[in-house]
Amino acid sequence: MNFKSSLIPLILLLLFVIPDAGAQDPAAERFNRGTEYFSEGNYEKALEEWTGLYTAGYRSATLDYNIGNAYFKLGNIPGSILFYERARLRKPADENIRYNLGIARAMTTDRLDEIPELFFVRWYDFLSLILSSDNWAVISLVSFIICLAFLSLYFYSSKYNMKVAGFWLAVLALLISLASLSFSLRNKRLIYESNKAIIFSPIVNAKSSPDDSGTDLFVIHEGLRVSVEDEVGEWKEIRLPDGNKGWVPANSLEII
Repeated sequence: MNFKSSLIPLILLLLFVIPDAGAQDPAAERFNRGTEYFSEGNYEKALEEWTGLYTAGYRSATLDYNIGNAYFKLGNIPGSILFYERARLRKPADENIRYNLGIARAMTTDRLDEIPELFFVRWYDFLSLILSSDNWAVISLVSFIICLAFLSLYFYSSKYNMKVAGFWLAVLALLISLASLSFSLRNKRLIYESNKAIIFSPIVNAKSSPDDSGTDLFVIHEGLRVSVEDEVGEWKEIRLPDGNKGWVPANSLEII
């Protein structure tokens, strides 16, 4: 399998704001330095530059994807999966992200039969992630204003045909506004309030209770994606893709 390293050496106008034509933003310079290091095969330095940006609060599918690439090149499979998953949340239709995530997952130990999501939930999540939460919120607000405009047409027009058209167009605009608001809230939950996590410890014994004295239920390995169901102190209850549940130390995983 060929690893796709589609670096985007950027003039990242969509990611980093360039203050004026004569000076490049320090964040963009740091991103491009990371790109140069990666191209030279210096993956440690590239990772240092990009994770520095991530720690500073910069977020984008491109940055997450490139961090995942650097971790993959360094042999850190859990790290690569974590950031590929984060990149996929921001750009779910990107083929390079999906391809590299598939390669990284193929290098993990655990092979579990995943309980499939309902198709309408899967499509709802996909649509929610096509645009950012802010973009969906803007669409919702604009649609609501348009709805009010058509309602005005319905109430104040003296022509029957105009009143009918105004009413149905107002209903349509209202439905678009409510759907967009729903997508905005779902997008925010998926990206900023995720309950998905990646196991980082090489081997983890899941317990029946949130303490070391609990009965061992099953063993899992690094790179596996799980859902976090509950938290007690330094323990988290996780659910595996096949539906099994158990308690693991909080420091054995990283939230996507």
